[in-house]
Amino acid sequence: MSATTIARQCTLCEAHCGILVTVEDDRVIRIEGNPDDVLSAGYICPKATAMGGLHHDPDRLRTPLRRVGDRFEPIGWDEAFREIGQRLRRIRREHGASAVGMYLGNPAAHSSSVIYGALLRVALMTRNFYSASSIDQFPQEFVAWRMFGANLLMPVVDIDHTHRLVIMGANPAVSNGSVSTMPGAKLRIQKVRRRGGKVVVIDPRRTETARLADEHVAIAPGGDPYLLLGMLHVLVTEKLCDEDRIRAQCTGWDELRALVADFTPERAAAYAGVDAETIRQLAREHVAAPSAVLYARIGVCQQVTGTLTHWLVNTINAVTGNLDRPGGQMFAKPAVDLAPFGRFVPMAHGAWTDSSGRFKSFRSELPVAVLADEMEQGHIRAMITYAGNPVLSTPQRGRLGAALDGLECVVAVDLYLTETARHADFVLPPVSPLEHADLDLVLATFSVRNNVRFSERVFEPPKSALEDWEILARLITEVLPLPARSITSRALNGVFDKLSPLRMAMAGIAAGPYGVLRRGWNGLTFGKVRAAPGGIDLGPLRPRLRSLIGTKDRKVQLAPEDFLIGARTLIDDTSDGVASTKAPEGFDLRLIGRRHLRSNNSWLHNLPPMVKGRDRCTALMHPADAAERGLSDGEPVTVTSRMGSIVVPLEVSDDIRTGAIAIPHGWGHQDPGVGWRVAAQLPGANVNLLHDPSLTDTFSGCSAVNNTWVSVTPAPTDPALGIR
Repeated sequence: MSATTIARQCTLCEAHCGILVTVEDDRVIRIEGNPDDVLSAGYICPKATAMGGLHHDPDRLRTPLRRVGDRFEPIGWDEAFREIGQRLRRIRREHGASAVGMYLGNPAAHSSSVIYGALLRVALMTRNFYSASSIDQFPQEFVAWRMFGANLLMPVVDIDHTHRLVIMGANPAVSNGSVSTMPGAKLRIQKVRRRGGKVVVIDPRRTETARLADEHVAIAPGGDPYLLLGMLHVLVTEKLCDEDRIRAQCTGWDELRALVADFTPERAAAYAGVDAETIRQLAREHVAAPSAVLYARIGVCQQVTGTLTHWLVNTINAVTGNLDRPGGQMFAKPAVDLAPFGRFVPMAHGAWTDSSGRFKSFRSELPVAVLADEMEQGHIRAMITYAGNPVLSTPQRGRLGAALDGLECVVAVDLYLTETARHADFVLPPVSPLEHADLDLVLATFSVRNNVRFSERVFEPPKSALEDWEILARLITEVLPLPARSITSRALNGVFDKLSPLRMAMAGIAAGPYGVLRRGWNGLTFGKVRAAPGGIDLGPLRPRLRSLIGTKDRKVQLAPEDFLIGARTLIDDTSDGVASTKAPEGFDLRLIGRRHLRSNNSWLHNLPPMVKGRDRCTALMHPADAAERGLSDGEPVTVTSRMGSIVVPLEVSDDIRTGAIAIPHGWGHQDPGVGWRVAAQLPGANVNLLHDPSLTDTFSGCSAVNNTWVSVTPAPTDPALGIR
């Protein structure tokens, strides 16, 4: 059989780089970047080349599984859905709709199947809905809602046109952008400098991105809001902002000025870990640049001050004239434009709480931090997980696996027997990413350039296989209390069969801002999109906030009252000079996260090309801190927090500031019953065993897994502990 090459996107992370997949004899023989892709222009990272390995991985599940005792056996789709439906409907009848919980994982948003994930959530009518958003982006959504009137209005970095790029708590050289999709971020960063601009990275670690920058500011872990408040003080007291423009676009300028009037850079410096003159320079240069953008991401989200910090980021961009302006923070306009509808989505903040009454719902879901508690207390009796691995990827004091075992029914929609799926009663595997065609609906909303791209199917799936959305649609039918089920279920499944996400996307394109229904015969159609193997470029980002904003006065809210109160508390806590910097007794280092180019949350570790070479689950420590503790590079160390301990190899480097330590998440695959044979043999430990699930962002409830206090001591070399 001759080789064929198919253009599509890699869907393993948010970047969605365009790829060319070459197949011969039903095997992927090569994956390379697509030079014609309108967004990635030929760039790919190592993850994209692993898509063939993922498809061919013998550990990937091909048939549904049912638990029988302590093992799994294959089961037919119809029988699986029938049994699942019987169990879930009984639980809902006996204990109420909220007795069935649901967890939606990060990869769900990388596919248009997320539509059916949302529909299943609606069909369940449960208050016990959780997602990865409450561990990685809730603060950004919360701030967008309070400042702009809709959670979808998270502004995008216009990196391709800015003259000054300041990056805080993000590493786009590795991530290729998050809530700002920018494949080939390294080249984009380099281009900022080539056109005479300046790049600054604010991070406790000299990241891969920091190595590309003009300046690296090694901030103390948790110091972000203090630095930003100090910058605002400079902008206000030195009268560097155009107040007339601010008042025309925003409300709350006077309240903001009063807040920071006395918080000088000298006062901020001790808490930010950055000297006062640097804080002044950051503020002055931001307002002086022809265009500038401050971009913050997950390292900032995952702190108790996540919401306040993102508010201050947006606020500094706004008052310096860089909000909704080319080269600043912008809002994308994709072919299927979801943003205008964001203002009509109820955020339901505090409409209900967890059983303790402490954690409030936000956009109709609870923070994942309470998931194990709700199970252990009997409020959740059944669980559906889709494209997620919360046992490994969320902080639950190591209790979530046992809590899942105590439920009456657990359904996992997953490609593998993960640390979470191994506790399921039923595992329903969708086809591999290369076996279905798709059109991205979510991530295009946060792209750094307007575009639309179609992903062609590479392999025809087996006749017995189902796509993600088909599995979710069948689950919807099964959980609904339908009358005359034998008849109505067939009818409903027939309706769903006609409403694939691709057909919905076809309608969305036609009705969208570039579609034929608005622009006539010259407008976009699904056929035109599908016929463009590199996608269709829809132009640069353009100002559009005025048409999107959903606040009552149609202005940007610079000073929401609760944000002011929270910031005032931070400022007041600095009055004694020690409140926020004093370490708990027995702990002296602050733990932050770390990301690697060949890793993606808790998966891809089963693919040999992704895990070859040196150990990646290491504790990164500054040489001075290592010497003080008598530790040396490569030796095993015990990292201990109030929650527990893990053992990992030590990596000594001046790439991290003193007083901090960095460990990547997503590792620790040694649990029995996990279906990852390669990953199970790897060293590494689950860093989430160190994090306190009750420690969350004050406003949104996002898990605060950055800035955990730990101690580090020598550990014996022991293969059983995963040290080699």
